[in-house]
Amino acid sequence: MVLLESEALPAGIACPDFDLGGVDGKRYTRDGFAAAEVLVVLFLCNHCPYVQAVEDRIIALRKDFEGRPVQLVGICSNDPTSYPDDAPAKLEERWRTKGYGFPYLVDDTQQVARAFGAVCTPDIYVYDRDRRLAYHGRIDDSWKDAAKVTHRDLAAAIDALLAGRRPAAEQHPTIGCSIKWKNG
Repeated sequence: MVLLESEALPAGIACPDFDLGGVDGKRYTRDGFAAAEVLVVLFLCNHCPYVQAVEDRIIALRKDFEGRPVQLVGICSNDPTSYPDDAPAKLEERWRTKGYGFPYLVDDTQQVARAFGAVCTPDIYVYDRDRRLAYHGRIDDSWKDAAKVTHRDLAAAIDALLAGRRPAAEQHPTIGCSIKWKNG
């Protein structure tokens, strides 16, 4: 496992377009979520202990914002040949078992991860109504232990956008396993 931090990106850059299949058999595009005031794109996977540590918090966050104009979208870009736990059938199984409640997409060409500049799992991007990057950072201040969380950075960023404000300028990177790129 290679530990990485998400790479800093300038606020205001446009959300890359995407058109990907979900583990539910449907196709999803960036513009298909146009009704959402806030779009949260999370690069996730099954095998990474960093994702596993925050997975229930992500699901809880989705529930916290239920009924509000916030859309979460998970994307797995890992090479399933080298990491079979991240194969679409395994992703779909975990998605159903855990009750994610948001689309989970498969980036089999890895072009979407490259367009976003994603480097690790989790890697989290929050876009405003105009699909401009407003937040790129961690979920909270204790990736390993939910009981030690004192600040919910991601929730605060979403709340700020819903209130018509910009998220805090200071944004801490996520940490996680490297995206498992295909050879060649």
